[in-house]
Amino acid sequence: MDLRIPSAFSAPLLEMERQFLDHSTAIERWFREQWRGHMPPFYGSVDLRNAGFKLAPIDMNLFPGGFNNLAPVSLSLCVQAAQAAVERLCSNANRLLLIPENHTRNRFYLQNVARLATILRLTGLEVRLGSLLPEITSPTTLMLSDGASLTLEPLQRQGNRLGVSGFDPCAILLNNDLSGGVPDILKGLDEQWLIPPLHAGWHARRKSRHAAVYERVLRAFSEAIGIDPWRISPAFRVCNGINFQERAGEECLAAQVDALLADIRRKYREYDIDGEPFVVVKADAGTYGMGVMTVRDASEVMGLNRRQRNKMAVVKEGLAVEEVIIQEGVHTFETLDGAAAEPVVYMMDHYVVGGFYRVHTARGSDENLNAPGMEFRSQAFDTPCCTPDCRQSPNAAPNRFYVYGVAARLALLAASVEIEETDPDRTCAALIETALAL
Repeated sequence: MDLRIPSAFSAPLLEMERQFLDHSTAIERWFREQWRGHMPPFYGSVDLRNAGFKLAPIDMNLFPGGFNNLAPVSLSLCVQAAQAAVERLCSNANRLLLIPENHTRNRFYLQNVARLATILRLTGLEVRLGSLLPEITSPTTLMLSDGASLTLEPLQRQGNRLGVSGFDPCAILLNNDLSGGVPDILKGLDEQWLIPPLHAGWHARRKSRHAAVYERVLRAFSEAIGIDPWRISPAFRVCNGINFQERAGEECLAAQVDALLADIRRKYREYDIDGEPFVVVKADAGTYGMGVMTVRDASEVMGLNRRQRNKMAVVKEGLAVEEVIIQEGVHTFETLDGAAAEPVVYMMDHYVVGGFYRVHTARGSDENLNAPGMEFRSQAFDTPCCTPDCRQSPNAAPNRFYVYGVAARLALLAASVEIEETDPDRTCAALIETALAL
């Protein structure tokens, strides 16, 4: 299938892509310098939106659950990148415990776990799967739709180490985003690598914090190549003290929506963009596209009906929404077979390893595509995203994907800085250092 992406408003984006291509040497040098000072997350995925005049990451996931959607040709890139990640964390690691989400009935997610386990085993690791489900009291084999199988085992704690029966791992990889909090069995593990660290879970992480760090990273990047940061960053605002069921915080929400829309309109006038700006109101924590609404006018968030309030009030694990991020809406003018589409880029260590398109036949270019009814179309990165071809046009596949890879890596770098700055141990050390200096 031809997966070339037609894009409206292509001229401004082609100009921006050309700028990326012309500065590719400086860009790669800049990234290399950044990674010398920051530890990349083990893995991550980034949702991008391409509006023609703007290309921006709109979500950064540190517990990616769609490795099964990558094209088979991506497998070798994944294995090479995973090998680099393992060597960076623990060069003598030989056993790894993978802890997945509790989605034992979600066959697509289970296929993701199987693909991830395959990648890890191909790096030379012995991999077992430990489950947080209380009903998993003995090894339980689940059959997958493609004929493969997974065996989940109950976790066993021995002092400060975690494993499964007869298996003491060097490292523990979480593919569970901890939306419901940190289980006691995962606390206080100080003798094994826990990847990602616990504070990267959605019980503690906030999208607004990531967005603020991304803006800082982007300012430095933009200075290096001479580009307006707005072209690759969604502006945002935050509201706390929200209770959709009791209509608490509606005034704050309406004021922030109105202010952000005004800012976007100014940028549209600056770039002579003829389009209707919008914003996306999201729960400040969580994933799976829950707690998301598109807003075009501040009046739309006042007096939400019962159905709208119920939709926004809770996210994964039934957690109540008390904080929201109001994010600049970025249209997607990419389509596949006439349906709205957006690219999702997957990374391991600091390498882009593949991607796919999220497609929704019932959603428009200004709506959330991460919703029931979405489909995934894999895209084979026949040439890695780090190898643009300046002899071809800016929108040729290797060049378009190179630009996508740059945007995704910027989000990954921001996530790295975010994890460092929110590390509880680092925070405690800074407080102690400050107290000693007084």
